[in-house]
Amino acid sequence: MPSKKPERKSTKQKSKGTKLEYTFKSDVLFKMLFVKYPHLLERLVAILLGIPLESIKNFRITNTEMPPEEIGKKFCRLDINMTVDGSKVNLEIQVEDEGNYPERALFHFARIYSSSLPAGNDYSSLPKTIIISIIDFTLFDDCKEVHSEFQVLEVRRHTRLTDKCALHFFELTKMADATEIDPDNEKDLWLALFNAETEEELEELLNNGGAVMSEAIGAYHGITATEEFRSLEWLRAKTRHDEAQALGNAQRRGARQRDEHWQGVVASKDAEIASKDSLLADKDSLIQELLAQLGKK
Repeated sequence: MPSKKPERKSTKQKSKGTKLEYTFKSDVLFKMLFVKYPHLLERLVAILLGIPLESIKNFRITNTEMPPEEIGKKFCRLDINMTVDGSKVNLEIQVEDEGNYPERALFHFARIYSSSLPAGNDYSSLPKTIIISIIDFTLFDDCKEVHSEFQVLEVRRHTRLTDKCALHFFELTKMADATEIDPDNEKDLWLALFNAETEEELEELLNNGGAVMSEAIGAYHGITATEEFRSLEWLRAKTRHDEAQALGNAQRRGARQRDEHWQGVVASKDAEIASKDSLLADKDSLIQELLAQLGKK
């Protein structure tokens, strides 16, 4: 039986202070903010991918809709799909480690990449596809770096097979405290904003993060005060609760089925043993009877 893979645990030390009612790790807030302020999203993508903002000539969000009926569906993902100068970019924030996250990210890459080829077109027309995952758990225990980038490489020469595949992971659990962030490092400022859990951390970023952080935090306060956001966030929280309940019920049902299976196996073995014992008893009785008959003779 294969050994159970150890569960990854967050190494982040929870900050002391006044807890935020809503954090930037809320996928509803994450998507609503960047859909309403696409210039902030464009800047964020440029910073995370390490490309000059002014080099981006064409930027478009391709899934701006957030219908309540979709948010209310179990296992709905509130990621952001974009085209950036012809490249396909998918951005999401993930709080819970639900297991097999690298395989999940690769699956999303494959789905976006394979669906980008119109019928009859040559494979060379496939766009570069980039997955950006901001995650609130430790995925790679063998390094201290916040950012990890993966491409398809030859295992010995490290020759890149193609430039059309890239997966980026940003692990918030490896981030320094907001008070230790270099105010000139905009990437760390953005990640510290996603990582912020207290009013004090937001205040620190507001005071030292410059105009971009000021605008992002102002947008945060504006959105979280709206009835639209609060309604969608309540619906999302309810959906998450239903998801957890559904998964828990499925696990309990699976455990019961496994128990019933093994109980059936044990009962079958007990019946088999009892049958053999009965045969042995009949055999012993027959032997005694034959011996008795021989004794009479």
